[in-house]
Amino acid sequence: MGIVLYALDGCPFCERVHDALTDADIEYETHWVEPLHSDRDEVKRVSGQRVVPVLVDEERGVTMNESENISQYIENTLAR
Repeated sequence: MGIVLYALDGCPFCERVHDALTDADIEYETHWVEPLHSDRDEVKRVSGQRVVPVLVDEERGVTMNESENISQYIENTLAR
């Protein structure tokens, strides 16, 4: 059980989440996704959509998107 980040290489929103996790010293696993939305079946299966970033907190049963929401979740829940 842990934290999984679905991200696209070069995506500034994904970088924002990566930086928030790193700054909070949170261990996580990154699943790199395909550049084409139509090839992101794993992200769709997990989150119901094909956009990234997506954060999955397996321990708490939380799956979320939108870098701003994820950053707030990291700060308010995971970084404590």
